[in-house]
Amino acid sequence: MLSGKVIVVTGAGRGLGRAYARAVADSGAAVVVNDVDADAAGPVVDEIVAAGGRAVAVVAPVGPTETADRLVATAVAEFGRLDALVTNAGVLRDRTVAKMSDDDFDTVVETHLRGTFTCARAAITRFREQGDGGRLVLVGSPAGQRASFGQTNYSAAKAGIVGMTRTLAAETARIGVTVNALVPVALTRMVASIPALTDAVAAVERGEPVPAHLRESGLGTAEDVAPLLVYLLSDAAADVTGQALGVGGDRITVWSHPAVAAEMSREGGWTPEGVAEAFGPQLAPHLQPYAPDAPAGAR
Repeated sequence: MLSGKVIVVTGAGRGLGRAYARAVADSGAAVVVNDVDADAAGPVVDEIVAAGGRAVAVVAPVGPTETADRLVATAVAEFGRLDALVTNAGVLRDRTVAKMSDDDFDTVVETHLRGTFTCARAAITRFREQGDGGRLVLVGSPAGQRASFGQTNYSAAKAGIVGMTRTLAAETARIGVTVNALVPVALTRMVASIPALTDAVAAVERGEPVPAHLRESGLGTAEDVAPLLVYLLSDAAADVTGQALGVGGDRITVWSHPAVAAEMSREGGWTPEGVAEAFGPQLAPHLQPYAPDAPAGAR
């Protein structure tokens, strides 16, 4: 589906990023494999080349504008053009907010949110120069869609990425660029610290199959996520843009956009007492659950 395409994948040395890079290469694309760790990026390039594909590594941290510009320039210098960019690079600094340092917050936001912005901007600039469209897939997370205990920094960054997706889709539609958020769920080291998933991640790393009940619930391997990514990068998805699409195990999901769930008006405006009087019977029934295990309306 991607024959002749040139695609940049950030954070492609391990886990989901490695699966993405290998999948787009298997589908015919030339790949710029980015990672901050040369010992991770190099073997991915070697795997792709050994399988008959084309790939080159760029070892640099995502976030700075210089890295974003270098990634695009490398794609053009090595393979002649840029067709798509996948912003997968990320780090975790999990702590409850009282224990989260400024550096914990800034490091996660710098890599995930600023890195997505700088890479997307560099790619869009190149797409405009080429004049024939392009694809951006910005990687989100369920943590950006609902509460994720101990991940204030990560949740904020990933929610921002989905918001960025919609705006960039609106800004670039007229030049033939699609922008979508991929919301993956996979049994990788990124979720190994979750007690309920620790054993399952270890089993996957040993090469064991994911149990059917986990696959049915939306949990699988990194390789299970890659087909949706390949589709979004292909010409077949030319009419899909501005969406947040999830995938994991046997399941693909379409996440809803934020929308008004209920509204009220009062002529002349509101007083605090008026809000209190109306809130319970009129608005409270429409409050939304903010976490998977939170009841609707919980405050």
